[in-house]
Amino acid sequence: MLRNTFYILFLFFSFSTQAQETLSLEEAIQIALENNYEIKIAQNNLKIDATNNNLANAGFLPTISANLTNTNSQLNTKQTQSDGSVRELDNAKNFSLNYGIGLDWTLFDGFSMFARKEQLATLEAQGKTELQATILNRISEVYLTYFNLVQQQHVMASIDSAIVISNERVTTAQNRFSIGKASKLEVLNAQVDLNTDRSLLLSQKELYKNTQIRLNELLSRNLQTNFKVNNDVVFDSNLLFDELKELATKQNPQLQAQILNKKIADLNLKQVKGTRYPTVRLTSGYNFSRSEASLGFITQSSSQGFVYGVTASVPIFNGFLQNKREKVAKYEVENASILLDQQKLAIESQMASLYQSYLTNLELSKVEQENVSIAKQNLEITLAKFKIGTITTIEVRTAQQNYIEASVRYATALYNTKLSEINLKELAGTLPLK
Repeated sequence: MLRNTFYILFLFFSFSTQAQETLSLEEAIQIALENNYEIKIAQNNLKIDATNNNLANAGFLPTISANLTNTNSQLNTKQTQSDGSVRELDNAKNFSLNYGIGLDWTLFDGFSMFARKEQLATLEAQGKTELQATILNRISEVYLTYFNLVQQQHVMASIDSAIVISNERVTTAQNRFSIGKASKLEVLNAQVDLNTDRSLLLSQKELYKNTQIRLNELLSRNLQTNFKVNNDVVFDSNLLFDELKELATKQNPQLQAQILNKKIADLNLKQVKGTRYPTVRLTSGYNFSRSEASLGFITQSSSQGFVYGVTASVPIFNGFLQNKREKVAKYEVENASILLDQQKLAIESQMASLYQSYLTNLELSKVEQENVSIAKQNLEITLAKFKIGTITTIEVRTAQQNYIEASVRYATALYNTKLSEINLKELAGTLPLK
């Protein structure tokens, strides 16, 4: 009898969902990789870091500029010559024009430019780890939300089966009442249980819809898109803690980002120390100048040609600021080292807790699977006895609830096992992205 009930339930569930899109996990991941807003922002941030990583930003290349200066004046002028004579001219016009191309090139700045270039390359590498972290984060959330929907579909199927059985109980109770073999109380109890199951299904459908909306948000698509997910839950039962821990030290994006932060602090200290050395600059250019004056020994002059020179400066004393800046930079290096150690410990702690949950849920899955089988057999026997009137409706309801609760616990154990596996692989940097 129970086998027929589940067959009817399967047909009902298939009919109710056949109009919906079936979204596979692989499709959900691919859509998220293409559409998710946070991933797009992280990709653009990486492009910014890559664009900034160039020789010009590091200070290796010269700057070339074109200059133009045009000055005009009209003055009342009075000049006293060396022989005592005086020359005067009202509205004396003066004109000056200078233009040309100039070059300024820092040849040496205490190796700071080399440290800056390496720092820019490190920032680009950090951008890559941040993109990887964002992708793993968002795809991990897609995994978890997807399997949350899988779990909820199992729960709804269990509640649906309860409703089918409760309907049969109402029908049986009414038939028994009509021939005088049961009281009205039995019919009322069966109807109350049926309404309880219907109410529970409505609440579960609301939770399912809200989880659907969350997954659509992660996929950056229409939030009202209706779909169902595949019910299969396959998990990796052979994860080893030592292997995951070793992979995390090499691949965990947060840890790699902290390693790069330490390197950036080291390079910053190198740049600060570089200001102790001399700075050498090359200046050059080609200039043209012309001037005219209404009064004076020279009324007109012009020149053009190539100019060049070298300047050098050596810091001698700046109020002990150099020492203070180096001290601050060293503290920043020390803090970066501490944060790196803290990150390593935090990741190891998370992995240890998650791995223990993973092992526990693996065992729980086996236990709950066995409980479902036992509860199913118990329900079949109970329904058969109820049909011939040898047990009460209370015993039927108890067997029914035991089966539903065992089914829900089994679905929850599968989900929790998958959740632990996904989180462990995310920390280890091995979560599949396709």
